[in-house]
Amino acid sequence: MTPEQIASEVLRLSVDDRKRVLTLIVDALVQPSSGTQRDKRSVLEFEGAGAHAREQREPQDAQEYINQLRSEWDHRP
Repeated sequence: MTPEQIASEVLRLSVDDRKRVLTLIVDALVQPSSGTQRDKRSVLEFEGAGAHAREQREPQDAQEYINQLRSEWDHRP
């Protein structure tokens, strides 16, 4: 069954049933699929992650700093 066929079938349902279908789809998207479980990380792994920020010589506006970091994300592999 194609997504278009599924959508046409969903349109035949009541609004409450459509909401239920939508909830089921969203739940399926956000839950990890079977066999894949996200590794749990310790907050201690991030120790020293911001050390470079202290090395900066002149004060920088916090929003400018965040904007700079975000712009770097676009250029990372």
